Amino acid sequence: MKKGLSIIINIILFAIIVLLAWQVVKSIQAPIKFSNEQKAREAKVIERLLDIRNAEVLYKNANNKYTNNFDTLIQFCQTAEIPLVKMVSKQNMEDSTYFTVYDTIGYVKVMDSLRAGRDNFNINEIKWVPFSEPQQQFELEAGAKTNNLIEIPVFEARTPYDVYLAVPGGGINEKEWKQRVDNAKAEKEGGYDEDDPFYRYPGLKVGSMKEASTEGNWDKL
Repeated sequence: MKKGLSIIINIILFAIIVLLAWQVVKSIQAPIKFSNEQKAREAKVIERLLDIRNAEVLYKNANNKYTNNFDTLIQFCQTAEIPLVKMVSKQNMEDSTYFTVYDTIGYVKVMDSLRAGRDNFNINEIKWVPFSEPQQQFELEAGAKTNNLIEIPVFEARTPYDVYLAVPGGGINEKEWKQRVDNAKAEKEGGYDEDDPFYRYPGLKVGSMKEASTEGNWDKL
């Protein structure tokens, strides 16, 4: 009887040890898995923000302004063409100086320029934030910034961490996931509002409504 009880106790102790070891492994792997998932999602979001930027730049080149309307931007990309320009150096016959002229040698569809060899590129998806649940659009603004009495077109496309870091399915602990999202936000956020010199937008964005910039903020996070 004592031998049987000893075996049972050993089995229970072994089970407890295995459970504790699993909990330790899980606690180590969980932040690694979240970090990998975060990086994978941010790569997709950045890719789409770059597509928005490229489309906006082409739109501005054609219309001398940016647009804050995705439907307008998408329609432009689907129908517009941009000129192919060749720089040609010519000589002035009067004084033998050289000057550069720009010759339009053809046109290319905006869609072909944006696609850049990607067979699965879909312009209609450009406005949607990857991994958002429920599906949400990027926030898009456009306007003008006055600099030395000159109005310069500006735009900004953005999405906060909470949108593209929505809780995934597959039995993920929702409370734990949201806590990790909050921790990630705390690491990257700065300042209290947009007037704070240390302010950093709590998410990913490209362009700026405050300055003539088409840069993304991901290299500064």
